[in-house]
Amino acid sequence: MPAILVSVAEARGSTPRDAGAWMAVTPTDVLGTIGGGQLEWLVTGKAREMLVAGDAGPSEQDVPLGPEINQCCGGKVRLRFETLSPDALARLTRKAGETRNHVQIHGAGHTGRALARALALLPVETRLVDVRPESLKDLPEAVTATCLAMPEQAVCDALPGTAFVVLTHSHDLDFLIAAEALCRGDAAYVGMIGSKTKRAVFTGWLGENGHDAKLAGGLTCPIGLAASDGAKIADKRPEVIAALVAAELMRVFSS
Repeated sequence: MPAILVSVAEARGSTPRDAGAWMAVTPTDVLGTIGGGQLEWLVTGKAREMLVAGDAGPSEQDVPLGPEINQCCGGKVRLRFETLSPDALARLTRKAGETRNHVQIHGAGHTGRALARALALLPVETRLVDVRPESLKDLPEAVTATCLAMPEQAVCDALPGTAFVVLTHSHDLDFLIAAEALCRGDAAYVGMIGSKTKRAVFTGWLGENGHDAKLAGGLTCPIGLAASDGAKIADKRPEVIAALVAAELMRVFSS
């Protein structure tokens, strides 16, 4: 099935997305986004009209984001329309998946599952790892569940630049997984649930188990504080912690 690729060729002033943003429109689906709202609704309609008419493009259109289309951003975008073959659409879909950031959550307890649900709504590839198969049921479709007797193996198999969030049912297992992630040296983020006391205990554990205690310098523990700029949030419900950690991860990925 062919598609129309709509990309932001130029963005001036206040716009919902910058130059380079894109979406692919088929007769029944849309992949990606150029910012949503009335702009995207109108452009989706135009792209589908092009598909019906067999209009191969390419063409460009300047769109002011003002009263003319019931938006008040105030800027202007230049959009480029071009046809994608089914093979090109498949390659684009594959590439979009490859360029997403990766998060590996260790521990499918209340907080781990809440974090997985929060990340399922975000543009990241999320893997939830646990030793207990019963804990990995009823997850969002966007989350990959992995049951391993030795969960540290998932750390070894992760892609460079993966973010690791460690919150298992066992402090010993937390320490083992966190150390494995830190020893990689290429993680975007290694976070472990717990207090400053747990962090201090982990630092000692590293030295006692043949690791350089300085590795602890790369650990985020407690987790979620960066999302609140260090302000203490007393609410420790799993969903609240998940929201803070998800925001912290997005901050890391965008830095």
